[in-house]
Amino acid sequence: MVFAAPGEALARAEAVLGDRPPPLHASVAHQVIGIWQRDFGDMRLALAHLRRARTWAARADSAEREADVLATLGVALVHAGRTRQGMDALGRGVERGTGHTRARVLFRRAYSWWVLGHHKEALEDVRRAIPVLRQADDVIWTARALTLRATVHLALGSVERANADFTAAEALWDTTGQEHDKADAVESRGLAAFRAGDVPAALRLLDEAEERYAKLGTPTFMLDIRRCEVLMAAGLAAEALAEADAALRALDGIGGQSTRKAELLLAAARAARLAGEPQTAIARAALAVRLFAGQRRTWWETHARLVLIGARHAAGRGSGRLVADAATVAEKLAALGAPAAPEASLLAGRIALELGWTADAERHLAVAARSRRGGPPLARMTGWAAQALRAQAAGSARGVLEACRRGLDVLDDHRMTLGASELRARATAQGAELAALAQRASLVSGGPRRLLVWSERWRATALSAPPARPPADPALLSGMTAYREIAARAEEARMEGRPVPALEREQRRLEREIRSRTLHMRGEAPGGGDRFDVGRLLARLGNETSLVELAVLDGRVQVLLCGRGRVRRFEAGLLAAAETEAEHVQAGLRRLAHPGAQARLPVVEAAGRRLEELLLGPAAAHLGDGPVVIVPPGRLHRVPWALLPSLRERVLSVSPSASSWLRAKETAPPPGGRQVLVRGPGLATGGAEVPELAGRYGGATVLEHDDATVPRVLRELDGAGLAHIAAHGAFRADGPLFSSLRMADGPLIVHDFERLDRSPYRIILSCCDTARFAAVGADELLGLVTALLPLGTAGVVACSAPVNDAAVVPLMVALHMGLGAGLSLAEALRDARAALPGDAVHRATGWAFSAFGAA
Repeated sequence: MVFAAPGEALARAEAVLGDRPPPLHASVAHQVIGIWQRDFGDMRLALAHLRRARTWAARADSAEREADVLATLGVALVHAGRTRQGMDALGRGVERGTGHTRARVLFRRAYSWWVLGHHKEALEDVRRAIPVLRQADDVIWTARALTLRATVHLALGSVERANADFTAAEALWDTTGQEHDKADAVESRGLAAFRAGDVPAALRLLDEAEERYAKLGTPTFMLDIRRCEVLMAAGLAAEALAEADAALRALDGIGGQSTRKAELLLAAARAARLAGEPQTAIARAALAVRLFAGQRRTWWETHARLVLIGARHAAGRGSGRLVADAATVAEKLAALGAPAAPEASLLAGRIALELGWTADAERHLAVAARSRRGGPPLARMTGWAAQALRAQAAGSARGVLEACRRGLDVLDDHRMTLGASELRARATAQGAELAALAQRASLVSGGPRRLLVWSERWRATALSAPPARPPADPALLSGMTAYREIAARAEEARMEGRPVPALEREQRRLEREIRSRTLHMRGEAPGGGDRFDVGRLLARLGNETSLVELAVLDGRVQVLLCGRGRVRRFEAGLLAAAETEAEHVQAGLRRLAHPGAQARLPVVEAAGRRLEELLLGPAAAHLGDGPVVIVPPGRLHRVPWALLPSLRERVLSVSPSASSWLRAKETAPPPGGRQVLVRGPGLATGGAEVPELAGRYGGATVLEHDDATVPRVLRELDGAGLAHIAAHGAFRADGPLFSSLRMADGPLIVHDFERLDRSPYRIILSCCDTARFAAVGADELLGLVTALLPLGTAGVVACSAPVNDAAVVPLMVALHMGLGAGLSLAEALRDARAALPGDAVHRATGWAFSAFGAA
């Protein structure tokens, strides 16, 4: 019962012991309590009860009972880090038991071999156990043995064999009431899906397993480790680190298994390294190495050493000793049959290359490069990264570009299996090194055109195809409705000065549930979207429009000026300096949003001049007189481009990528061109421009007061030609897809927009912070605007800073006058700025708004 109904089994075992049982029954009861404490509680109590169980088994004079208890005790000792004692106990159990009992003991010894990383021995023991268990018609233990064999196969990279065993085990579990084992089977299938490269399925199955464990009230430390692994592959390293650290605290709190503690430390170290926290990674990995060594777990210790070496390298500690250590780890991993061996060879080669040891680098990189030919996507990526570094060392720009192209193609295929826009964006981080290598090679050998192609190759790729449509999942839909209601109640309570901790807790819970369900979505679009064509871009730009793409190489801004049939390159300033200046500008705009800050205007304008020098450099003198499209890197998304002197009086638009601008330029407006005007609650001006615009547009749909609910607004926005939304905007840096516009019934979030069949052709967001984004992945942006662009929107006007509500009204009225005269959004916004009064508040308001896209 202990894995069917753990709580009930524990209670019944304690009841048996309270009734002066005979030795045989006492042995079973102590064993049950020991198993419960071993897997769900305190290891010290587990060992005490299991030793009593062995003593009572000896008094009962039952060799079979004693063999069974020795097996359970052996597993507990291994988990407590007492490896030699544990394996000795298991060996005695194999000797004492016969037939069916001996097969169960062999299974437990196979499990312990797996925990220790001795996969060959594990497979041998489980191979001997399965036929006996099947012959005895022992469904539960046969299913456990098949599940274990599948898990060992996964550790060795044999996904197909693992899936066959998982399928056979699941068919057996369906005939039993072993609820904990069933949850474990779902968890194992999640691991198999991940090993096969299916991240959404892995997340879905791990979440399902967690729900099953929660019903049983059992801890989930192994699941936590596996989820961390999947989260890291999905680009969510910071989230994985937080989860691993939380699990470590919980494990320490109950005095849990030492083996699990070491594995959690390894997961935390990996996550910290990927999250850019090398010192944290070093601390976690060093402790994991010590624990694994003490537990005699060579497989695990070697993996922990790989992470420790990688973290030391990331912290800037490159040395010959580190090359030797990485090479030794690579050899050990290869001897153990571990799929991570190429990663260690790549690390050794990379460090050797940095030291100028080209012969050593070539030897290690050649070994790593072999993995490019097969295996899961991330293993092939490792191989192509090694091949690119080999070509770079050999001075072959063509070889670098070919390897980078092939590697990014692999990642494209993987990325497009992800349905959620967040996962697509974050997954690009794994291609950042290849993209940077290709850009450097292009700069050296290929001229501005080739650099432009490679700048585009890995920029804003999450926008290259619409995200998967969120499923018509009743639980997801009801969760989003509940989220809106709770968020609206919390906002109302805050405005009234009432405490809201309970509402905020429930809001966070619903956010986790909504996000979890959206991450489960699989991608549907084949390939990685259209390939960028420089000729097509130049043809669309013609002789009047200039497109300025800013690439960043080794921390310096490279300006690629496209137009009039050619691409020219200029070198500008340092990215870090530009980011600092952009923050100063944002602070200045916030001050200017309030009356009485007129004296700050010259300071903000001077910062704009410095920004221009850093971002455009000598290219500013070559822009011509026509419209300009700015394509900035993700880290410069908050620059108010209209503040830069050479752009101030121009028709100016912004785009996340040249490819995105081309798609917007070639997007046809919908037939009919319906206009939708929305006015949300709580605006200082009451959304004063909306009634005036309603009179201007005549037949427009106006949603305000109680009509401005999320379901109604979404229904009207779908397929509209023009939408204007006057509502409070809130940007969520901690969860950009929960950035919102406040409607009558609560927040309209980015996840809601993703449910549209076609977002409005043009959309104007006349509220603060709607053009703020979270920069994630290699060069991706998550936020309101970037959610709309892949869904059919060709142009957006939005704001990157807090603005004065009263000053927004004349800007918006003037903007719509321009649209009514047939102008584009960028043209109308330029004219609207010029029509505003010349005081600081109105000028700052105009600078804060940008036109995105090409409509």
